[in-house]
Amino acid sequence: MRTYLECIPCFFKQALEAAKICGAEESVQKKILDNVAKILPEFTLDSSPPEMGRIIHKLVKQYTGQKDPYMAIKEESNRFALGIYDELKKKVKDSDDSLLTAVKFAIAGNIIDYGVKNSLNVEEELKKILEEEQRTIEYEDKKFFSYDKFREKLKKSKNILYLADNAGETVFDRVLIEELKDMGKDIVYAVKEEPIINDALALDAILCGIDNTARITSSGVDSPGTILSLCSRDFIQLYEQADMVISKGQGNFEALSSTTRPVFFLFMAKCPVIAKNVGCKIGDILLCYHEA
Repeated sequence: MRTYLECIPCFFKQALEAAKICGAEESVQKKILDNVAKILPEFTLDSSPPEMGRIIHKLVKQYTGQKDPYMAIKEESNRFALGIYDELKKKVKDSDDSLLTAVKFAIAGNIIDYGVKNSLNVEEELKKILEEEQRTIEYEDKKFFSYDKFREKLKKSKNILYLADNAGETVFDRVLIEELKDMGKDIVYAVKEEPIINDALALDAILCGIDNTARITSSGVDSPGTILSLCSRDFIQLYEQADMVISKGQGNFEALSSTTRPVFFLFMAKCPVIAKNVGCKIGDILLCYHEA
């Protein structure tokens, strides 16, 4: 997905919020914003938002000296999500269609996103996912929820590449991955190589139990989205050879929505630019099939 003019104010907001999370003094915050302003004239609108996100967070790390500013936030997200894992599993088990319910929970877990909502209260939001199940989980629009196509492709697929998004959300991914494993699928779970916002790393995936049902690998990138030109050769090989690719989160949608291979995008529309691009409403849960 290209960058829109409406994305530009969000770039500054993201830089400022990240600097604040690091505890940077106002003078340091100003330097970071000044540098973002210097870079923007050279940043073409044909580039994807995650490409600028990568630049922004490199600047934040450079000026604050913090390699993983969101570490505490990720730990909190993992802890709260693990605390409702048993409840998620019970809801999946008791449902009429366990795969469909697991898919919906995996998408709903995408609400854990500090890149979009920096003031996120993890505990509050996770409770909403369970308490407002009728509104948040059960909404379906065939135009934006291609479940029939998902099941059809799944039947023909053995090897699945699952692109992770945020820490904490990994618990919701685990619920879906366990369903896929029970169907006899082989799953590779791809995380980020280095810290970027609250995106999941290998340690987050392991802490959330993903390693019990899937092989964990790194995409090789340190951007808030899987930018293929930056990915490792090993990952590109997995990406090209997988029978099916499941991509989680807005960042991965922004980075891969023009990819040349089929991909299923699972995410929640959390900003007006994404909603306009897709044609949906903010807050919609999406299972979009991108056919090459």
